[in-house]
Amino acid sequence: MKKTLLATAIAGAMGLSAASAQAATVYNQDGTKLDIYGNIQLAYYNTQDENGNSEDGIADNGTTFGFAAEHVINPGLVGYLKLEFDDIKADEMATDIDDDDAGDTAYVGLRGDFGDVRVGSYDQLIDDWIQDPITNNEGFDVSDSTGVHGDGANQQTDKVTYTSPVFGGFQFAVGSQYKGDFDSADSGVDEGGSNASFFGGAKYTVGAFSIAAVYDNLDNTLYTDINGNVDSVGDQYGVTAQYTIDSLRLSAKAERFDADAADSDVDFLALGARYGYGMGDVYGAYQNVDPDNEDDRNEVIIGATYNISDAMYTWVEAAWYDQENDEDDGVGVGITYLF
Repeated sequence: MKKTLLATAIAGAMGLSAASAQAATVYNQDGTKLDIYGNIQLAYYNTQDENGNSEDGIADNGTTFGFAAEHVINPGLVGYLKLEFDDIKADEMATDIDDDDAGDTAYVGLRGDFGDVRVGSYDQLIDDWIQDPITNNEGFDVSDSTGVHGDGANQQTDKVTYTSPVFGGFQFAVGSQYKGDFDSADSGVDEGGSNASFFGGAKYTVGAFSIAAVYDNLDNTLYTDINGNVDSVGDQYGVTAQYTIDSLRLSAKAERFDADAADSDVDFLALGARYGYGMGDVYGAYQNVDPDNEDDRNEVIIGATYNISDAMYTWVEAAWYDQENDEDDGVGVGITYLF
């Protein structure tokens, strides 16, 4: 399941990020601040497998424990870090406490009047600016390009990004993922070689309307063709527009994955809506997925959250992906406690 910084249900109702609403400041002195935050997320899912058989169970849904620190270096310049562990698996703590894959977000940065520079592992720009405004849900999201262009987790690592200040509503970001010689075994870069990718985007906001565009050349996500030649999987780009009316947010997306491999380009067109009703959110999304090498299909996600308190909420979602044997269709209910 796609999860970014904690959960967003309480954020929708309160107008704050869940992290900022719940983080505990454990040190704040002489310009240095340290926050600790996290959550436990558990959910029950019932979904269909590729053969149309129903599967269900209770699962961890993105339990997270994190640290955020910052230090004022001088007026107008702040150094910061963030470290999150979000593969904790709260449903398997007795048997899975030594998971080498734990730890999804880890970066350091500098921010000031010049903008923001960040180095480390964090979500892709196209995820944050293009895909999340459509569905950054609790359990089910509309499809993104990850399934056809490689390992999304690998694309979060070894990155540097510069994000500009906002100039009259305009902001841009550029960055690269660098895979060096000793990364080759994990990244797919030719052994003994190194490579730097490029990604970038621009965003413009005026009043309640915003539009963003992002391009990523995926140059460190590779495939091997039938002749044994290694090349990048292709290019990914998209545009998303948002409009907010009081507690209602509307969004629309056009996204494309241009594959270097033959007959595997994919177009995505999507609409999303989220409404904060006071005690939580109700939301839904529709997406048309149009691969070059097969028929297009239509995806629908609906869901709702309910805030038990400002630190605990429940949710329910249903998803239809229009695939053979109803693969991946399902329902989910869950509970999250934030601290």
